[in-house]
Amino acid sequence: MALDLELIRKCQPAILRGEPVHFTQQVRNVNRSVGVMLSGEVVRHNPMGLPDGTIHLELEGTGGQSFSGFLASGMTFDLIGDANDFVGKGLSGGRIIVRPPLALRSPSEQNIIVGNTVLYGATSGEAYFRGVAGERFAVRLSGASTVVEGVGDHGCEYMTGGTVAVLGRTGRNFAAGMSGGVAYVYDEDSRFAERCNPSMVALQLVLPASEQLRTVPAQALHQGQADETLLRTLIEQHRQLTGSPRAAELLADWDTARQRFVKVMPHEYARALSEHPAGTATSSETPAPAGSVQSADTVSMQTGPAEHGGQGTLVK
Repeated sequence: MALDLELIRKCQPAILRGEPVHFTQQVRNVNRSVGVMLSGEVVRHNPMGLPDGTIHLELEGTGGQSFSGFLASGMTFDLIGDANDFVGKGLSGGRIIVRPPLALRSPSEQNIIVGNTVLYGATSGEAYFRGVAGERFAVRLSGASTVVEGVGDHGCEYMTGGTVAVLGRTGRNFAAGMSGGVAYVYDEDSRFAERCNPSMVALQLVLPASEQLRTVPAQALHQGQADETLLRTLIEQHRQLTGSPRAAELLADWDTARQRFVKVMPHEYARALSEHPAGTATSSETPAPAGSVQSADTVSMQTGPAEHGGQGTLVK
């Protein structure tokens, strides 16, 4: 019997009457698509989803293929363990948390916690992964926000919207075909430019919020916030929900950490924003590039107006 049938039974008060439901559940690798049928039932009775936190499931074990797929608004899946490929496929407003067991002693940024093609086509919602994801993380992401502590090859491939924060290393070919959204990558070894595909994106500094707000029109800010503010908020949320030592370490020396983050900005996204009439840009849009990293060599800041937005430009 599909595990979701049991979950649907336990969640009837939330589905039918909007009453909060909170319980624990064991999951195994053979339990595939956990949450998909439950989300369908939620939306069938509540087309706009439920209020945040109405359904909160604490799960333990290993999530099978497509764990928490299409998770609807008002649902939180908090997994202690790990999960297979396609976690959060089509995420649709829900919240996903995956964190390792307390017995795990090694640094989470060195351990795989979810498989390949995580958050494929996710349209909205949040996901926090205290560990490393496999290949093609956030492929075709179109609106969700997520924090992860490292990714394999082809991260953010064909991404069209949303926000991604990577607190560790990436694999090769990052941002291939990325046409929208924003990614922030912690460039610990100063070699991220070598692993990023530059064909459709520019690499920018994450400026102090006060500096960015002086040079970028308010309507052009990604999600209506300065990059530093948005990034730090995501990392703080990640620490709160997952207990991540990595997040705590970065926040403890934020001024230094901010300078090591690289913002990945698609050229087409920036061009569209630069052509937007003042005051009509949406909250998901982002300012135009501050410039491009030409190589992995040492870069310096050249002050003065940039092509769009008046920010400084990264030059070799």
